Amino acid sequence: MDGVDVVELVIVCVLFLLVTVMGFVAARWRRAEDLMHLDEWGLGGRNFGTWVTWFLLGGDLYTAYTFVAVPALVFGAGAAGFFAVPYTVVVYPLVFLVVVRLWSVSHVRGFVTPADFVRSRFDSPTMALLVAITGIVATMPYIALQLVGIEAVLKAMGVEGELPLIVAFIILALYTYNSGLRAPALIAFVKDTLIYLTIIVAVIVIPSRLGGWDAIFGAAEAKFASTGTGGVVLGEASQLNYATLALGSALALFLYPHTLTGALAASDRDVLKRNMSALPLYSFALAFIALLGFMAIAAGVEPIGGDGNTVVPVLFQQMFPSWFAGIAFAAIGIGALVPAAIMSIAAANLFTRNIYKEFLKRDATARQEAQVAKVVSLVVKLGAVAAIIFIDPQFSIDLQLIGGVIILQTLPSVAIGLYTRWLHRGGLVAGWVAGMAAGLLALYVTQRVGPDGTVLREHFGGSAFALSDLGLDTAVTVYAGFVALLVNLVVTVLVTAALRGAGVDPGVDGTADTDYTAERDDPTFRELPDPLESAPPGATGERPARR
Repeated sequence: MDGVDVVELVIVCVLFLLVTVMGFVAARWRRAEDLMHLDEWGLGGRNFGTWVTWFLLGGDLYTAYTFVAVPALVFGAGAAGFFAVPYTVVVYPLVFLVVVRLWSVSHVRGFVTPADFVRSRFDSPTMALLVAITGIVATMPYIALQLVGIEAVLKAMGVEGELPLIVAFIILALYTYNSGLRAPALIAFVKDTLIYLTIIVAVIVIPSRLGGWDAIFGAAEAKFASTGTGGVVLGEASQLNYATLALGSALALFLYPHTLTGALAASDRDVLKRNMSALPLYSFALAFIALLGFMAIAAGVEPIGGDGNTVVPVLFQQMFPSWFAGIAFAAIGIGALVPAAIMSIAAANLFTRNIYKEFLKRDATARQEAQVAKVVSLVVKLGAVAAIIFIDPQFSIDLQLIGGVIILQTLPSVAIGLYTRWLHRGGLVAGWVAGMAAGLLALYVTQRVGPDGTVLREHFGGSAFALSDLGLDTAVTVYAGFVALLVNLVVTVLVTAALRGAGVDPGVDGTADTDYTAERDDPTFRELPDPLESAPPGATGERPARR
């Protein structure tokens, strides 16, 4: 135990034990008679009200990686790290345009995933498969990155080795397997309470101890002036990249499967409308989280082993007694477990509905679907742990940048498809291929350059694509995902126009106009089929009533 802060470790372990118990108890919370149905295991029975949905979506969108990586980026690059603040402000009006209509059509038609919607809307199993694969691939590194937050906390406490990390995710895997989406929904209450407590105390205590905000911003400005990198304001060449990165990240965020899974678990459209109005409160907290990076500069924080993700844990250790630092560390650790659980469930839903049932076992019963999803959720978590253990965490962060670029390529079929059926299924496939190729190429040619001009990484060096690579005489950069999405949209529209002009069959729309505005008590609404109707011989019981 040499070098380990026992007080911090005990508090973290006690709070982790608390959420572990809550994770297993969650199976009895809003209890269903049978969790062996994706509606129940994967979507919490589609019965979450305003408060539960608010905490669930907040726990889903504001992760441990956000808590440590955003301040770390501000610590190292200055103003560029604040892109996360405007993008989480912009995202909610965009999400409102998508999730309310998706909720209605999904409840009327029984969709569990966005790929289910694409399959029905465009009569295209191929495009649905691409949406499912894209969602799974983009989510995997995102799950792995939740472990970065836990690793940073363990380093700060002096705990060495990967065993605590593995144990934490084994326990997470078990209670997610047991309780499904109910587990992270219940734990999110504890996670968000701890995070808000930590941030409120931090923004009051730390500035007072460092001499006020003038001293904090002055120290940051002096550091960036001496190093020649970053700054407290954006340089002219980086402003376009900042704007497109914020907008592109906002568009990508609501396309991730875990975001849509949390939305589909809501009990009705009004719940989502209220949440789109209230969730910006998290963005207010995020602004203060970002400022922790400047506070760390003023406090003279030195990252552990050069790992920038440790600046917030080290800052808390310097500024607070061990007991409060332990609470803050628990907030970061639990902040990793909630989104990781939701992400693994979302990925499992995609595999089960859009790969297993569509291509491997078309006659799968509801019980078989649920069992496959539970097993896949375990595999996904194990893959995330393996990624962190065997891959350089910095490379995993780069993978997340790639994830944002590729998930954007589902925007035409998922988001635009909610409003129009004009896009041809062939055009959507062609646009996806073109956008994916353009995005990966833009990331491949992007270098990472040090302050002295030295090339630190030849390829996949970041998401800021230099317009000079297109032959333009400028130092301006732009978000690679934004470029890829433009290519996708152009190709989709052109190929759609060509196919429709040639009279190629666009397929049959499996939805109706009234589906997209259906309320829970709307006459067009119909309950989902009773899973027991297709259950194996000998199965008994009734479909749990909707609450």
